[in-house]
Formats: sequence, structure tokens, C-alpha cells
Amino acid sequence: MRREQEHSFVKKLEKHQNIVHKICTFYTNNPDDHNDLFQEITIQLWKAYPSFRGDAKFSTWMYRVALNTAITLYRKSKRSIKAQDYEKVSFKIEYQDYDPTADKQIKLMYEAVKQLNDIDKALVFLYLEDKTYEEIADTLGISNVNARVRMSRIKDKLKRILNP
Repeated sequence: MRREQEHSFVKKLEKHQNIVHKICTFYTNNPDDHNDLFQEITIQLWKAYPSFRGDAKFSTWMYRVALNTAITLYRKSKRSIKAQDYEKVSFKIEYQDYDPTADKQIKLMYEAVKQLNDIDKALVFLYLEDKTYEEIADTLGISNVNARVRMSRIKDKLKRILNP
């Protein structure tokens, strides 16, 4: 049973690992912290996997766990991510190097988004992932109206940051 569960988890994680990479990009500033956060999120996803009931899509559940992990660690450290020992985890996923696009506009947008508070970063991330406001609200635990209003304010704030 555990082997089947482990196999299922690894397959799903490998399929959706870019979600984790994108979250890591939003919440870290260098490759080492990115990798540490990726490992910590992977461990937290594995620990939480037995509680995944399938009520939502795996990717939606993954967003919630990954964002909560990133936000929690970001709030605790603000500078560096403390991670658990990855070697203690029995499974290994095939890690794909993640190289954020070199496009200057994307980099500028990431820098602007990094200036937002942690919840607003998560909202922008989900919005950029083409999630509906209903999915965003469900993932972040806020109302649909709140998600829309916050996103509108965030857009204005990003415009001011990018065009001072």
C-alpha cells in the first residue's frame, strides 16, 4: 500500500513540479534558497499526502500546501529558508533544473511582485496561473469578492512599481 501511495505521489509531483518551482521563484532570491524551499515543499507535500482526499484537483491541493509552506517559512526567516534533510525522505523524484526565463520584462515583473506582501504574492501567482477567482479564493481561504478586489488593488500597485 505504501509503495503504491509513494508511486502515485511521485508521479503527480513530477507532473506538477513546475508549480513548486514557480512558487519558489516568488519567495526566494537565489538558487540555493530556491532549491531548499523546493525540497521543503516536497517534504511537506509528502507529509500531507495521506490527507489528500481528492475533493479538489491534485494541483489545487498542491498549490495550497506549497503556498502555505512558502509563506510560513518566508514569515519565519524573511531572509533564508531552513529546510529539513532531504536525504531522510525515502522517495526521490527526478529533479528538473529550473531556469527562469531571461526575458527582461518577466524579471522586472518578478522583482515588482517580490515587493508585495506574502498573501498578495500568492494571489498574483495564482492569477498568473490562469486560476479563476473562485479557485483563487478557495486556495487562499478568502471570499471571491475579496480576491477580485485585492487583485484590482494589486494591479494598480504593480503599475505604480513598474512605472514610477
